[in-house]
Amino acid sequence: MKRRFPLLHPDAFCESIYHIDTKALSDRGISNLLIDIDNTLVEWNGREVAERLIEWIDGLLEKGFSICVLSNNKHFRVSEFAGSLGLPFVALAGKPRVGPYRKAMRLIGAGKNNTAVIGDQIFTDVFGGNRTGLHTILVSPIGRDGLWWTRQVRKIESRFLAGVRVDDRG
Repeated sequence: MKRRFPLLHPDAFCESIYHIDTKALSDRGISNLLIDIDNTLVEWNGREVAERLIEWIDGLLEKGFSICVLSNNKHFRVSEFAGSLGLPFVALAGKPRVGPYRKAMRLIGAGKNNTAVIGDQIFTDVFGGNRTGLHTILVSPIGRDGLWWTRQVRKIESRFLAGVRVDDRG
């Protein structure tokens, strides 16, 4: 069955980053991750980096994954957050444009065939990742807060998601 709007369909959906099957990603040859911050790793504009998140990131790095933070948020916010985790980043990305995804991949020496995008928004993270030819993983947003625009887009996304079927979890 042909999907309507295929660029808006994630390859996988997970309740949170902690439910992503990293072994399945490795088995697919994926060793690079581009990860959004707000409502993906922490609540929108959250400053506190939880110990669980640090352990998850450290576990990925120990398994051989390379990670780059890719966010539309301001440079100061993204550099502060990514810096606390020791990760490279692209701020003010302008997702879903393809250029920022390519820039993030260059920062970690990644290619299209071995990179996944993880984020909480269809119209930025998933759309941009699919346009770039990457494996896309949509996670449920951690919180409901965000910019007024994001709250409006979430209403559209929820209607769209009601008709989306995703076959795997990684």
